[in-house]
Amino acid sequence: MKKLIVINHPQKWTLDVPGVEVISPKAYLEDEKYAKMKNARVFNLCYDYAYQTRGYYVSLLAAARGQKVIPSVKNLLDLKAQAIVKSISEEQDALIQKTLKHIRSKEFILSVYFAHNLSPQYDKLARELYKLFQAPLLRARFVNDGKKWELSSAKTIPFKEIPEHHIPFVNQFAEQYLQLKRYDKARVDKYRYDLAILVNPEEKSAPSNKKALNHFVDAAEKLGCYVELIGKDDYSRLSEFDALFIRETTSVNHHTYRMSRRAQREGLAVIDSPESILRCANKVYLAELLSLNRIPTPRTIIIHSENHKGVEKKLGFPCVLKLPDSSFSQGVVKVNTPEEMRLKVKEMVKVSDLIIAQEFLPTSYDWRVGVLNNEVLFVCKYYMAKDHWQIYNWGSRKKNDVSGTFDIFPIDQVPAYIIETALKATRLIGNGLYGVDVKEVDGKAYVIEVNDNPNIDGGVEDSIMGEKLYTKIIEHLLSGINR
Repeated sequence: MKKLIVINHPQKWTLDVPGVEVISPKAYLEDEKYAKMKNARVFNLCYDYAYQTRGYYVSLLAAARGQKVIPSVKNLLDLKAQAIVKSISEEQDALIQKTLKHIRSKEFILSVYFAHNLSPQYDKLARELYKLFQAPLLRARFVNDGKKWELSSAKTIPFKEIPEHHIPFVNQFAEQYLQLKRYDKARVDKYRYDLAILVNPEEKSAPSNKKALNHFVDAAEKLGCYVELIGKDDYSRLSEFDALFIRETTSVNHHTYRMSRRAQREGLAVIDSPESILRCANKVYLAELLSLNRIPTPRTIIIHSENHKGVEKKLGFPCVLKLPDSSFSQGVVKVNTPEEMRLKVKEMVKVSDLIIAQEFLPTSYDWRVGVLNNEVLFVCKYYMAKDHWQIYNWGSRKKNDVSGTFDIFPIDQVPAYIIETALKATRLIGNGLYGVDVKEVDGKAYVIEVNDNPNIDGGVEDSIMGEKLYTKIIEHLLSGINR
């Protein structure tokens, strides 16, 4: 991918970064070569971003050309909207108060150069501001009303207004920002795309094991991608990539959703999309969606603290209670008596106003149908953990008994009604990557849930397709970039 720095006087940019070309806004706007350049990333450092200036048009035309640009026109407009500037989160507000508490004046100006400040004590705040506004050169003004500090304004800094004695530091920060591994000159022609895979090495039951992640990386590199495994702290860097593949357990009130949403806003191809996370991660939503569209499920009731009495008459005992955002069998309990239900409901409504009560269908296994773009990728049987009613038994003291065994089947050997039911469910969600859990009882299929972030583990789900499984998923993601 080509990297362009657009600055009014290129001769004043003294930093030589391999693989990065420095040009003027005039050249960028008028030279046909840049207009036709595909897979380009533009760093707009023009003197002025005001409406209809050259700096404004660099960001505008970069978007029209399908090129990645920092800052985007959306970012520039956000900086002009006072309401957006001041709409910071509680977490960011706490950081502002903590960082500036020692300052005695009523005003403080913070310069942000490529997500850094000259003083390390302000670096964390500088990174947060960069996350918010995605401008390489930014000046933030804070005011203290006697009670607390507030972000009053945030504006881009014209390169010509950077103090001379700051330039060496700006160069240092710019080099750190631009001279990432994928910007190495030897890689420029080798890779067409930059792919970020979001992982959490500390996660107890991640959607993909190390073996699978290595296969994803290999498949992506063969398809022309530079691949980087990233974590939640890389939120501010998402605009540097062309695609985001989430291999961390997703949730709505979580950084995985925020990163998916941010990536989508920045124009990246994303698996899992924020829409998929919203629709799958909350079991209350999913229960309503499946019910309205007549997808067979175990008998299900949405309950709260005031309507759980009498549920046993409709569902019988035992029955299953689920927190709306539970995953990997966590936040899911089986209750056997009215008293046990009362206690568990009381406990669970402290976490969520609504919970799911579902008929208990005892089976020795669950089907898992892996679906991509409304096509079946794989079908597994996951057997229940030893002496347990779920696939996972997190209370087991023996590591080998935490999860059950599995079998994987050629698609043509799976009952047609299992596959048909799974596909009916995923069509309601989208065209992404999903895993549908299905119970089979007396020749009928019942959808338990649809997962937006299904397990793809080396040695399990890939047992039949092998490396083709990984290639197909990455190809689908790359097709999103081209769209």
